[in-house]
Formats: sequence, structure tokens, C-alpha cells
Amino acid sequence: MIIYSNLFTISQELLQELFEYCDGQLYWKVSPSEKIKKNSIVGTINSRGYSVMKINYKSYRTHRIIFMYHHGYIPKIVDHIDGNTSNNTIQNLRDVTQSQNQHNRKINSNNTSGIKGVYWHKTRKRWTAGCSKFGKWYNFGPFKTKEEAEKVVKEFRETQHGEYANHG
Repeated sequence: MIIYSNLFTISQELLQELFEYCDGQLYWKVSPSEKIKKNSIVGTINSRGYSVMKINYKSYRTHRIIFMYHHGYIPKIVDHIDGNTSNNTIQNLRDVTQSQNQHNRKINSNNTSGIKGVYWHKTRKRWTAGCSKFGKWYNFGPFKTKEEAEKVVKEFRETQHGEYANHG
């Protein structure tokens, strides 16, 4: 039987008692309430595209609970390797630093060039590229073509961000 209290803490053992993991989803092994049935999928999708759930009235992002289910701890930041917040397979989740997580970001929605890190410099009338590492901004350019700027910023990301490099 599950006892809920203010002193409640989650553990890997508790998670494995409550849930079954299969292909990036958690399923209830027990029915925690009249509204939630045994073997039903855990979580709902929030406005940012993450599956969220509650344990003892506390909200968690489901991918963080899946990470703990497998590894026994919840890191400060869990990264979706492929950038897809609905892909919670354990192979797609990794413990990262804030900097590594930022390296793996997708292209910003307000990007006008269509290339991550590349923008048109109005004054110079040239393409400029830029990227950061450990909070320091690196500016590259100017370039006559967008393709030249893209090549330089991609090379920088690959050498400086390594396995966390995300080009868009």
C-alpha cells in the first residue's frame, strides 16, 4: 500500500513499485485513485509539449521520473538528445549541464535566416554568424553569402560543442 504524507520522498524503488516502463511511457501498476485506472499511461501533455505527472500531489516532468526510474537519481537537468520533448525513451535522455543543454537547443522561432546562429547585419549589409560557449559569445563574419556564415558556425559548434552540437 502507498502511504502519502508530507514526509514523502520518491525513490527508484518506489517508482518501480508504482510504474511499469515501456518504450518511453510509464504505466500505472496500481490505480492511485478512482479516476486513474491500472495500466493507464501516466501523465498529460503541458503547453510546452512536456509530459507532466503528479506523485503525492507534487508535479514532475515525466522524463525526469523516467530518468530516475532507470538511474536512481534525478539530475539538475535532463536533456532530450533528439530535441523532441515527447520522446521519453531512456536512450534519448541524458544528464547534462546547463551549458550542454543550451548547446542542444533548436533554432529560435524568431530566426529570420533559417540557419541557427546566422543573421543579416543591416549596417554592414553582410551575413554574420555567432555562437556561444560557456557564456562567452563568439562573432564570426562578415560574410558575402549565407552559406559561408553557415559553414563557419557549424564548424565551431561541432568542434566546441561536440556531441551536444545541434545545428537547428
